[in-house]
Amino acid sequence: MVIATVAGSVLLAGCVWYVDHASRGHLYSVETVPAAPVALVLGAQVDPDGTPSPFLAGRLTVAKRLYDTGKVKVLLVSGDFGQPDYDEPDAMRKWLVAHGVPVRKVVVDYAGFDTYDSCARATRIFGIRQAIVVSQTFHLARAVALCRHLGIDATGVGDDSVRSAWFDWWRATVREHAACVKAVFDEATGRDPVFLGRHETGVEDGLR
Repeated sequence: MVIATVAGSVLLAGCVWYVDHASRGHLYSVETVPAAPVALVLGAQVDPDGTPSPFLAGRLTVAKRLYDTGKVKVLLVSGDFGQPDYDEPDAMRKWLVAHGVPVRKVVVDYAGFDTYDSCARATRIFGIRQAIVVSQTFHLARAVALCRHLGIDATGVGDDSVRSAWFDWWRATVREHAACVKAVFDEATGRDPVFLGRHETGVEDGLR
């Protein structure tokens, strides 16, 4: 039991270190991030009425700032639409359009079921080679590390606006450490996303 606990702790610490190392030097603020063609905005919880949760609204606010300041030209919103009554990507698009982003500049990925899938589909389905990844700061290192491993020249900008909800933030941060183990496993196995499919031209069309 003791050996298993120690081994598990070493594995967890090693995976967290790897993710931090892989993303080091690639995390920025909105003001300092180098411009890129696209922002990859990762999904999060949507309320039953279709309203983005505070975590998701924070990400969308950062994405809008990147667009408004000319740091990116297109926003790829990637999230979970695995059930007919739960739709993160359309909720994200509606929020952005309602807040002034032109609809043709918001491209939707309905099969971003987790961070790895979102990053893999961004390059394999949407043809992205360079992007700014948008999420909460506690999640950003893993997201950037995965995107870079998958061939995207990725930087990241994080949202801290929900930090005041300290318990939810703490719980998500703890969960994020465990998710680093899955990230390393996904990289090691090189698994395909849950859904692939044909090349989609939405990002290319938005950049024209």
